[in-house]
Amino acid sequence: MKIERRRSNIEVIADMLRLGEAGKTEIMYSANMSYSQLQKYLHFLLQLGLINKVTVGNPVVTYRVTRKGLRLLRNIDSILEMLELVEEG
Repeated sequence: MKIERRRSNIEVIADMLRLGEAGKTEIMYSANMSYSQLQKYLHFLLQLGLINKVTVGNPVVTYRVTRKGLRLLRNIDSILEMLELVEEG
């Protein structure tokens, strides 16, 4: 049984981290969020050291997932995978 629901904050964060490296527009569209949501999540992820801000030109900036971010993503994916198995059973 698949329950239709909104994504949790954790799932949004995982979607953002899965991109690896991307600019604001790509993150916003890939993670399906508004610009104000994007700003809040980027600030949060930067504060925790889960992503880094990378200047690739002037004024081009991208955001790159860190080792800590990749570790978190693996843990989130494991948990989501286990929850899916529980839902199916």
